[in-house]
Formats: sequence, structure tokens, C-alpha cells
Amino acid sequence: MTASSVRNTRQPEEQKVALVTGAARRIGACIAKSLHAQGFRVIIHYRSSASDVEQLASELNALRPDSAKTVQADLCDQQDVARLGPEAMKCFARIDVLVNNASSFYPTEFGQSNNAQWDDLIDSNLRAAYFLTQTLSEELRSRQGAVVNIVDSYADASLAGYPIYSIAKAGLKAMTRALAKELAPEVRVNAVSPGAILWPENLSDDNDESVLAKRAEILASIPLGRSGEANEIADWAVFLATRAHYMTGQTIRVDGGRNLNL
Repeated sequence: MTASSVRNTRQPEEQKVALVTGAARRIGACIAKSLHAQGFRVIIHYRSSASDVEQLASELNALRPDSAKTVQADLCDQQDVARLGPEAMKCFARIDVLVNNASSFYPTEFGQSNNAQWDDLIDSNLRAAYFLTQTLSEELRSRQGAVVNIVDSYADASLAGYPIYSIAKAGLKAMTRALAKELAPEVRVNAVSPGAILWPENLSDDNDESVLAKRAEILASIPLGRSGEANEIADWAVFLATRAHYMTGQTIRVDGGRNLNL
């Protein structure tokens, strides 16, 4: 009998549950799929990508019935953040792993940035992660669970033109260390810090010469000479959630060595 079949023969109440925020698309969806492949039931949080999240949940439930559910919340709305934890608990009556992946990313030119941009980027990248972790802390303690935060290489070296985003991600990295102390010894809190993984929307046009030039400039700064894959982040998230039993407060860089040149 394979390890996978052993996991799948567990009674539903014995199967571990992971909540992944911002998991309708991109890296979050890949993390949800990877945890599901490890036998987790998954709760897929989304803000507005309803069609994407329903398709993902359908795919996972086709592989294993009643193994994926969805919850909607705007992480920039404090009332939504307050109800997200309790609503997620209603899905499977337990949560063993929380992955704080949700993020907003856009430029905010210093000197012209405003309070609305500050609130949006800080809330989506940092504040919501903190208060969601706080809401679920007793449940995570009772399960000897884990928190995995998805940070960014720009937490260590700010991206020019993106000061508020960089500040928010630096805060999330600091939160990883702070909550590792607060939640020890029952809950491990670690982070993954991706480099250039999926091109953002402003660099997604394969037919724009200026975009291709910017991509080439970024790749030239990466010692391994390529962008990363979403599954390379998901693999580390799964490792930190399930196998890193003697690690807490750590941030793992998965950036092809780009930090060497920042």
C-alpha cells in the first residue's frame, strides 16, 4: 500500500486541514494543490476570483470527494478578516496548517503615495495575516500545527518604486520571527521568500519588447539564470508545514541566488 493510499483511507475527521489565503490562482493555487496531494483537506480562500476558485475546488474534489472547500473574504476589510477564521473552521471543524499567501502588489511612487494605498498593501500583505493567525492560534495550538508565511525577496532589499509593498513584506518576515516566539512550543511559524517566480501583470506581455528587455535584466541578476516555478515555492511550503519539525522562526529564500546581487 502506498503512502498516498494510506492517507486517503483515513477517516475524514482524521485528515489534516490546511487553510491557504489568496489561493484561487498562481502560487496560492499551487500550494493548495500540493498540500492536497499530501493528503490534506484544503480550504481555499479568495477575494474576487470566484470562477477560478470554484474550478480549483472542483478539480480537487474530483480527485478526492469533499476534500476542498472555499471561503470568500476581503482581507482589506477588518470585519471580513474577523469572520474568515470562524467560517474556515466551519468547513471541516479543524485547521492544522495556515498558509498566509494572499498579497497585493503594485507600485507606489514615494512622494505621491497615499493612505489608501498604504492601507491596502499593509492590510493584504501583513495586517490580515497577523489577525487571522491570532484568531486561529488556539486551534493551531490544539493541533500542534504550523503557520507558513509567503514573504518576498524584497523584504530584505526594497524594490525601487514599490516602497509600501516592500515595507509590508518586511513586516511579514518580522512577524514570522515574532509569532514563532509567541506560539512556541506548540505551533511552528516559518516563511518562504520567493524571488522571480511568476511574472507580474506589468511584465506579462510576451510581445512587448520593453517587457522582454526588463525580464532579461531581471534574469541577468539571478545567478541560476532563470525564473523559478510556482511548484518550487509550493514544495518548500509543504516541507515547512509537514516535515520541518525542528524549525521555527526561519525564512527560506527560494530565489535562484538573486539575494546575492541585491
